[in-house]
Amino acid sequence: MKFEWFIARRYLTRGRKNSFISIISLASIVGITIGVAALIIALSLINGFQKDIRDRILSSSAHLMVTASGNEGIDDYRGLIKQISERFPQVRLVTPVVYGMVLVRGSAQDVSGAVFRGIDLSQPQKETWLNKLELGRLPAAADQVLIGTELALKLGLIVGDNCLVITPQPVLSPSGLIPKYRRFRISGIFKSGLFEFDSGTVIAGLGSAQALFNFSGRIHYLQINLFDLFAAEPIAADLRRMLPGQYGVVTWKELNASLYSALALEKTVLFFTLTLIIVVASLNIIAGLILLVIQKIKDIGILLSYGAGPGLIKKIFFIQGGVIGLIGTAVGVLLGVSFCALANRFELIKIPADIYQVNHVTFHVNPLDLLAIILASLLISFTATLIPSRRAASINVVDAVKYE
Repeated sequence: MKFEWFIARRYLTRGRKNSFISIISLASIVGITIGVAALIIALSLINGFQKDIRDRILSSSAHLMVTASGNEGIDDYRGLIKQISERFPQVRLVTPVVYGMVLVRGSAQDVSGAVFRGIDLSQPQKETWLNKLELGRLPAAADQVLIGTELALKLGLIVGDNCLVITPQPVLSPSGLIPKYRRFRISGIFKSGLFEFDSGTVIAGLGSAQALFNFSGRIHYLQINLFDLFAAEPIAADLRRMLPGQYGVVTWKELNASLYSALALEKTVLFFTLTLIIVVASLNIIAGLILLVIQKIKDIGILLSYGAGPGLIKKIFFIQGGVIGLIGTAVGVLLGVSFCALANRFELIKIPADIYQVNHVTFHVNPLDLLAIILASLLISFTATLIPSRRAASINVVDAVKYE
């Protein structure tokens, strides 16, 4: 063991005279541990919430949407689907969609507003929840629909029940204009995990929705799903150049820009706010080492008189502060990562789904965030040791021993 490491270890662990300083060192370790663990937990919570919300939103929407200006919709959508699929190998699935706002009335006369979405159910679906329904099966006839779990509970509907779907489009009858309505049978119930979607969505075949909204041969928009969702922006730029001017292209980031910008800002503020805990703990390192320097002036003088240079003295006290920072950081990382794993395993933190769209908090430990936390903690800890170690190295051997 090197000499400076041996002395630093003895100063940290031995001697009754060092008991008060050892308490300060322990407080420094605890402070750094709490700061590092809090940072990991907080940033993992933001990452998990952002990832969960993004996955759930994208499970019910698309990475890209191609729309037409006006209310006429897209006519030659089959040719457009073929053109997009051949032009972009990154595209995994292009789905035509017809949608509109409706009122749904259950068997108990309860009524709820919902979005009626018609999609091509004959092709493979990207939504795992649509491929694995909670109850029932996909619609096999024009008069069958799927509804979300929350909407089913709200209206008291189960698989096999009938529901009345009322559209705002009026039709002419002998008694005048009346809302258009149609009766559908519930073939299945889905659960996407997104409360707003599950409580206000009805899904049917494309033809059923086209007939309901008088949109024969046309669709409202195309939803495009990619193999890599983060490739959406460059592909959107290429699509805007390729498609005629009456078409618009929107990415998933643009649709949810306010949400993701708010989460990114919150993550940044949390990082700098919780880093202050580590800064406060580093002040304990400074105080403890300065007290140790004052207490060990005689020892420093003896070391200097035996030929130890200022550099070696500086190393002794720098190592002590560094060890405190390393131990605190390591324990903090262990506690923070362990807590995140346990919280995910047992779903420890429950939240109201009707407010946050998810029923429990998930934690996602990002390796880059973890590296940034470790580097920030060690940088603050090592910087805190510079002041006391320089003071120790500046002691004059004569001043250190002249009163002994």
